[in-house]
Amino acid sequence: MFHQDQSNHIFQLLAAKVPCVITVHRNPDGDALGSALGLMHFLESKFHAKADVVVPDAFPHFLDWLPGSDKIVIAENQPDRAKELFNNSKLIFCLDFNDVSRTAGVQEILAKSPAYKVMIDHHRNPTDFCQAVYSDITASSTSEMVLRWIVHQQSQHLVGKNAAECLYTGIMTDTGSFRFESCSFVTHEMVAILLKTGIEHWNIHERILNQNTLQKLQLWGLAFNERMVHLPKFRTAYIYLTEEDLQKHHYREGDLEGLVNYALSIQDTLMGALFSQRDGKVRISFRSVGSFPVNDLSGKYFSGGGHLNAAGGVSDLPLDKTIEKFLSILPLYDQLQYK
Repeated sequence: MFHQDQSNHIFQLLAAKVPCVITVHRNPDGDALGSALGLMHFLESKFHAKADVVVPDAFPHFLDWLPGSDKIVIAENQPDRAKELFNNSKLIFCLDFNDVSRTAGVQEILAKSPAYKVMIDHHRNPTDFCQAVYSDITASSTSEMVLRWIVHQQSQHLVGKNAAECLYTGIMTDTGSFRFESCSFVTHEMVAILLKTGIEHWNIHERILNQNTLQKLQLWGLAFNERMVHLPKFRTAYIYLTEEDLQKHHYREGDLEGLVNYALSIQDTLMGALFSQRDGKVRISFRSVGSFPVNDLSGKYFSGGGHLNAAGGVSDLPLDKTIEKFLSILPLYDQLQYK
């Protein structure tokens, strides 16, 4: 949790209703948006303070139902508005990222801002770009941490249905529907608080997990039938999709969410990877089981990072060269090889 002097300063700024921005990492996922919008609703309820949510780029379409998502400023689409909000802010909440480099298009203006910066995050090795830091790598999600902070203030009664839907979404998505190891008894205690608000948890699952388009399912079929490679020697499987594949199947942001998990689900596989070519870059998702550190691999070789078992990266190389690089790295990780 925050030090007491940090909490006091945050409360003083909020009570004074200073201009406030909440921002997250590039390619925002359910936890990033859920924590940001959940915090936004809570601040409005407790402090009657207006907080603007600014994200670097577009978020998945299956999250556009979240209460308040229509108010989000996407910096990639509204650069002048995003710049104005950052320049005028006196308080910036940095949620679900541990380093300013993970904010892509808003990195420079965020780094230069003299505003009081507050980090709430569960990724390893946070850097010191914020004045107040609440970091916990054991937490299931940043959304859980936001709710823990609210409970620490004894303000859970101010969490309304809108905030609860957002925070539940963040916890549910970042725990893989409550099946990951990071999902603890504390996680379930926090979820119980959210359920007491009357949210329809089953409906949230439906909105996120069961809203597939025919084009998305056909894209996944292509991935399974023609774009999946299994490497038993290295206990690894990967999927690759070209820009042409995505265009042919009318790709929308979020259509690849969860696909990498199927590579990992192959029997006796320790690591799964997904390579997708978009906008001149190759985006990479890594997943692993046990103690294999995909965040280490991603950070060292693909300008990325994340958690022990879930990480992301990016490559400026062409798709085929990126995969060649990946394959050349595998022998360096003895944990992947059969003994």
